[in-house]
Amino acid sequence: MNSFLKPKKAVIQIGIIFCVVFSSCDNSIKNGKQYFYRAINNKDTALLRFTKLENNSFFGQYEIRYEGVRKDSGEVRGIIVGDTIKGSFYYSPYGGGVLKRYPIALLKRKNKLLLGKGVISVYMGIPSFLKGDTIDYSKPEFVFEEIKK
Repeated sequence: MNSFLKPKKAVIQIGIIFCVVFSSCDNSIKNGKQYFYRAINNKDTALLRFTKLENNSFFGQYEIRYEGVRKDSGEVRGIIVGDTIKGSFYYSPYGGGVLKRYPIALLKRKNKLLLGKGVISVYMGIPSFLKGDTIDYSKPEFVFEEIKK
């Protein structure tokens, strides 16, 4: 009978842990501020939606539509330091296939976000912008404007 009760106790403890974790995540989402942005470059459109949390981290969705025919869509997450937003874009290329990861850097200028470019290095399978190398925002592929929802 003892061995029968132990698994139940473990299941209850795991259930309590999940409730605590999910309720604390839900509270941080409620306390965060949401932003919606759109950028158009010729026939390509990028949509960015993210939530900034109190600890200056962020998470959200990012989608790039190429000429309205194909798209890269997925999640973004990272950190906001001053006027710079840096993180990773986890996406499905062309709307499907194997998930890929790509570094992302945005610079806030005059209520717009400029998508930066830089040298990417891969360490242990994780791509990131090369340390010490500056990210170039002078000719952004996308200039995001905020959308009021």
